[in-house]
Amino acid sequence: MTQVKLDVIQDHFGAQLNDLFGIFFEDLNHAADGGLYAEMIQNRSFEFEPVDHEGYHETYAWTINHSDQAVISTDQPLNSNNLHYLAVDSGEDGITMTNHGFNQGMFVQKDHTYLFSMFASAKEKSVVQVFLENSQHQQLSPTAVIAVNVPGWKRYQTTIKASQGNAEGRLVVKVLPDSHINLDMISLFPTDTFHHRENGVRRDLGEALAAMHPKFMRFPGGCLVHDGTLDPDDRGSMYRWKNTIGPIEKRPTRRNKWDYNQTLGLGYYEYFQLAEDLGAKPLPVLPGGYDPHHNRKVPIDQLQPWIDDALDLIEFANGDTDTKWGKKRAELGHPKPFGMEYLAIGNEEVGQAFFDRYPYFHKAIRERYPNIKLINTSGPFSSGGEFDRGWRSARENGSDFVDEHYYASPEWFLANVNRYDSYPTTGPKAFVGEYATKGNNWYNALTEACYMTGLERNADKVGLACYAPLFCNIGYPDWKPDLIYFNQTSVCKSVNYDVQKMFMKYQGTDNVYFKVKGMAAPDVKDPAVINGGFGFSSDHSVVQLSNIRLTELDTGVVKKFKNITIDNEESQKLGKTSSSHYEIDFNAVKVGGNPTKGFKLNFGDSDSSKSSYSWLMGGTDNGDSMIYNNNAHGGSVWDQHAWHLPNKEACHFKIEVNRRHVKTWINQVEFNRIEILPTKISPMYLNVTYDRNSHQYYLKVINITDDTQQLSIPSAIFKDGTLLSLIGKRLSHNEIDKASVITIDKKKVLKKQIEVAPYSANVLVSRYMDVDLKK
Repeated sequence: MTQVKLDVIQDHFGAQLNDLFGIFFEDLNHAADGGLYAEMIQNRSFEFEPVDHEGYHETYAWTINHSDQAVISTDQPLNSNNLHYLAVDSGEDGITMTNHGFNQGMFVQKDHTYLFSMFASAKEKSVVQVFLENSQHQQLSPTAVIAVNVPGWKRYQTTIKASQGNAEGRLVVKVLPDSHINLDMISLFPTDTFHHRENGVRRDLGEALAAMHPKFMRFPGGCLVHDGTLDPDDRGSMYRWKNTIGPIEKRPTRRNKWDYNQTLGLGYYEYFQLAEDLGAKPLPVLPGGYDPHHNRKVPIDQLQPWIDDALDLIEFANGDTDTKWGKKRAELGHPKPFGMEYLAIGNEEVGQAFFDRYPYFHKAIRERYPNIKLINTSGPFSSGGEFDRGWRSARENGSDFVDEHYYASPEWFLANVNRYDSYPTTGPKAFVGEYATKGNNWYNALTEACYMTGLERNADKVGLACYAPLFCNIGYPDWKPDLIYFNQTSVCKSVNYDVQKMFMKYQGTDNVYFKVKGMAAPDVKDPAVINGGFGFSSDHSVVQLSNIRLTELDTGVVKKFKNITIDNEESQKLGKTSSSHYEIDFNAVKVGGNPTKGFKLNFGDSDSSKSSYSWLMGGTDNGDSMIYNNNAHGGSVWDQHAWHLPNKEACHFKIEVNRRHVKTWINQVEFNRIEILPTKISPMYLNVTYDRNSHQYYLKVINITDDTQQLSIPSAIFKDGTLLSLIGKRLSHNEIDKASVITIDKKKVLKKQIEVAPYSANVLVSRYMDVDLKK
């Protein structure tokens, strides 16, 4: 059992942590509609279309008997943003319309009240009955009756109180016989929303966020922000914030980047309100006039409306009520400014087009709002040409932060715990705007915790960080892993959530200097050399390979291999090497297959390490030269450069591997250059912070080994403190409607040492200690 001593320099404080840990919301996985946004009706305005998702149509999620008597019309629309409505001629028998909501149905809770509303018009008196029922057509509420006799559009509403509960509820709207009526914006909203906000968010999901104590909330994306056309009035436009405020019936419907319909009912005003209710600072992300997914770009001489959007948003959030957009905020019900401090332009853009446009945004915002902290972007990978381009732009323009994104295996995170130790303390800070290990097991969460101690220690270089994605409706997954899963009735907080919550709640305000004595050296899990088998595989392309050579540079041995052709997802192994320094070169020409795909050179395939590596040529949308590591816990991109594999054009490729250093060339031009760090596991990962508000020290200790660790602690600080421990089995994970797999242990510390359980995340909280802060 390892005996380790911790010494804390009690009166010596380091970097302030400020707003380090927060949350990131993006509307994917039906995180908004059918999720955080509390609206219970799916397709409330009859605007669903196949362009949103295959199988959608204007009455999707509705069942209508006598459907020939209720047709979609656009003759007299509610407004120019809401063109479709249901024109009903109920005839002698009347018609019944039933909405199924999301998932298996609506979660109807006994004795809860729901606000029903609709827009309707009728030239003569028409009568509508409304009630709730279950999937077996048993009524769950009394029937509400609404009479409509106004020829123009008018909003009608009533409250419905459920007399019974059910997890598969439906809303029933009956139009009585001999009625001629037009219906639109049929809505059912719980009155018991988070903080009782009108048009607000689900209370249980809001409470799950509030329990984390986030310092900031980034929204609304993500790729959602910049994927789309340049026309703000187009159904498939980029996310434009001005479309998302004001009366919900006037907000346009949109195609969501993740292949479903987006009502924009949860818009920028609601996001600002939610951040306020969480006690988190709002961090909006705006498009920079460039869609990297489809190479759509606003001509630079036409950027001003996009720049104005950014300037107007700051005025909307912070302006006085005598300003145009400050007045608009007040009219919506919030005269007090939201106090926005951060603004991001762009989201993981790649390509020079974005960085040609960013300076125009930066200059205009700096001139008018010099106190707004501006966030630049560095692409979706942790290293490489696009990453370097983003950091170069940030330094040249004087950005406050650079948004870094990476999703990788636990091994990558363990290898990179000290990633930010070497970052400069001057210039832009890193904003780790999206990160996660590829899994929701307890081991994944613990490796994230180890990594987060490094983020804390380097708070002078890392200003902000948030796990991503935040939410997933289990009925509509687009991306995994996620932090919080849910269906219509329940919330499942992942084990990763437990770690995030611990670090946010016990973040502290200042780092504290400390020393550790007696810590054993880390256990290195990977071999010192990347070697073994190599070959090629197709990524849905037809590729001809010739002049394939393996040269062992440490011995001078050259091996030649026959020409081959790979097709579809075919793989061919060619040979292997035990050399510590070698290169592989070859010619390749793509002759067919998917135009958005390429091929891979696989190397370093070792049975002993259960790991292999790939040089991916083509990559995402045929846009990358990428070095990739594969293992049992998911792959990791170690380095990425923008490159396009041409069709029917021969290219020469070369890769050099020197122990764990990898370099590549295409047509004699260097592309990738990276050292693939080995996975190292320390007996413990620690950091100490102090909180000026609670006057307490926080010691975070993570153990990802099989052994109990002994840690000697300074009794002057931590005697009579409280040790909070999260303990779980290595591969355990939480499931919806089941008890958490994590044991939470809380106890007083009476000794000069603590035992740190295997596979545990711990925080030791001191008693109240008012100290004289020094730097």
